[in-house]
Amino acid sequence: MSRNFANRTLPVRLVTLLLAGVAFSTPATFSPAFALSELQGEQQPAPAQQPAAEGQKATTPVAEPVAEESDEEEKLPLEIPMPDPLINKSATATKDDAPAAEEPETTGPVEVLTDVSKIPAPVARMRELIIEAAASGDIERLRSLLGKGPTQTQVTGVTGDEDPVAILKGLSGDQEGVEILAILLDVLSTGFVLVDKGTPQEAYVWPYFAEKKLSTLTAPEKVDLFRLVTAGDFADMEEFGSYNFYRVGIMPDGKWKFFIAGD
Repeated sequence: MSRNFANRTLPVRLVTLLLAGVAFSTPATFSPAFALSELQGEQQPAPAQQPAAEGQKATTPVAEPVAEESDEEEKLPLEIPMPDPLINKSATATKDDAPAAEEPETTGPVEVLTDVSKIPAPVARMRELIIEAAASGDIERLRSLLGKGPTQTQVTGVTGDEDPVAILKGLSGDQEGVEILAILLDVLSTGFVLVDKGTPQEAYVWPYFAEKKLSTLTAPEKVDLFRLVTAGDFADMEEFGSYNFYRVGIMPDGKWKFFIAGD
């Protein structure tokens, strides 16, 4: 009975031994399985840094540039050229800053002339013609004496092709120009001076006050001046710095050069 049991168990042992041998002789080719949580715990490669979106600050701090160059520039002296004056003070002086008008410059005492017989004949003749026209009371008689074109007499207020007689009428206190004629007579009745001698601008000028410093006038000369102007006019002239009423200029060749007022 026991013999038969041994015969039956022998094949079973042989199979068990064979399987055990196979198990020990075959190398393990399968890597152990890991849980999902264990796989996620492993170190993963760092993702590439994405550029910061517009309006968001970058997470990586940016190193500030070293201000070495600016420090060097601060050490160097600044050489900035000074700009030219924006304003020319000599040309734009205000009334308060501007010096008073200078009196006529003279190199010596002014020689006041009174003897008409000692001046050139053409000058004396033109003076006589002007006096005759003024004494007539008809201002139109001045027209032929004033001339035309390039040789026309310089008259205060005349520019371009304007009619000098019409301008003189406008300057007169009356509509006929009689006041201007009276001024002409008074001016030509005073003493006179020779100016710019030996030059193309040489001329005989009435009255002599126009070329003489007001501060040097004698008492009799002030009387002559007050025949033309008032005491108030004289005070204004002193403030202005020189005589600025009407004057007449006649050139040596007899041309009536100017009849003007002002400085």
